[in-house]
Amino acid sequence: MSESATPRRTAVVTGASSGIGAATARMLAAEGFHVFCAARRADRVEALADEIGGTAVVCDVTSEESVAALAERVGGRLDVLVNNAGGAFGSTPVAQADSDEWRRMYEVNVIGLMQVTRALLPALVASGAGMILNVGSTAGRIAYEGGAGYTAAKHGTKVVTETLRLELWDQPVRVCEIAPGMVRTDEFALVRFEGDREKAEAVYAGVAEPLTAEDVADAITWMVTRPPHVNVDELVIRPRAQAAQHKVHRVFE
Repeated sequence: MSESATPRRTAVVTGASSGIGAATARMLAAEGFHVFCAARRADRVEALADEIGGTAVVCDVTSEESVAALAERVGGRLDVLVNNAGGAFGSTPVAQADSDEWRRMYEVNVIGLMQVTRALLPALVASGAGMILNVGSTAGRIAYEGGAGYTAAKHGTKVVTETLRLELWDQPVRVCEIAPGMVRTDEFALVRFEGDREKAEAVYAGVAEPLTAEDVADAITWMVTRPPHVNVDELVIRPRAQAAQHKVHRVFE
């Protein structure tokens, strides 16, 4: 096949309406990918797709019907799937846990990831060199007080990734996970604390340089653009100030 006839590489990024997802869509587009920007908020993904020359797809990853529509829009061939859609809701101890918050976290971080992967896997295999890149978290590697619902869900993300790698060992599909630590985005902490800006700001108080969405997107883009025989099983990325979940260097004037 001549170079001019080589199909343009394609990528799906879920949760593309803001934060890490939007930054990843922009960077993959800059690398030459046609990006399917998938998220629930139509106005956000349409604006992003217009900006980067991609395709906007309104998609709720927790809905099988919505995910099926995404797969139909993508078609029979896909090079990269970035399962970025996720979220944390609440921070109460287990003794006061809200069952609905836990269900929401499991639905988006685990069930949603599974549904999108299941729907798009045939297209990834058809590419001959597909990649599934799941956006996990350092919360998927250690427990901390007030985080049980989220840490349980992100441990689920990690284990699903590991299982997929075992199950797809003989298929032309790489399976990778990136696990960011403290990342300051416009919405993550604000959503977790139900719009309480004071609580959201306290997460980053005194931390001069938490990671940004662009830092994580840059790492994702590096993983995606390794040669097809190179699988980055997992990449943990933190700001220098964060030695561990419980040990963060903060400076207060």
